[in-house]
Amino acid sequence: MSADLVIASCSKESKQIGMKNLIVGLWTMGVFMFLGFVLVYLRDFAPNAAEWAAQYGIGKHFETRLAHVHGTLFGFLNVVIGFLLYQLPVCARGTRIVSWLSLGGILMPVGILGEVVLGSSPIFVLLGAVSMTLAMVLYGVALFKHRNG
Repeated sequence: MSADLVIASCSKESKQIGMKNLIVGLWTMGVFMFLGFVLVYLRDFAPNAAEWAAQYGIGKHFETRLAHVHGTLFGFLNVVIGFLLYQLPVCARGTRIVSWLSLGGILMPVGILGEVVLGSSPIFVLLGAVSMTLAMVLYGVALFKHRNG
């Protein structure tokens, strides 16, 4: 198999994987941006807005804002990672690992909402944070090796 054929197949698979991160990232951004509109409504326009605004910086209100911010950010990071995987392919295995770790990062904001709404364990928050951090570091290492290799 020639080197050009290997690069072409790696690029095609990387583009398909990158597209998955782009799509999920945009959807995630949309959902968590909508949560931001809900938070503005609850703070400014809801029937009990004054009471809600008084507790805006503590407890469930603060955690919901954290979910909104991290969800939007992690959705955006998936868009960036998806675009980079689409444009700057690395080996197929590395591309899949970075893609899945980046998608796994979405567990963090979902986990924060799970804590607020369902009282779930914070393990999802930790798993998501570690997953997104590993995705960033591993993709940086992969691009560095690809640049030098």
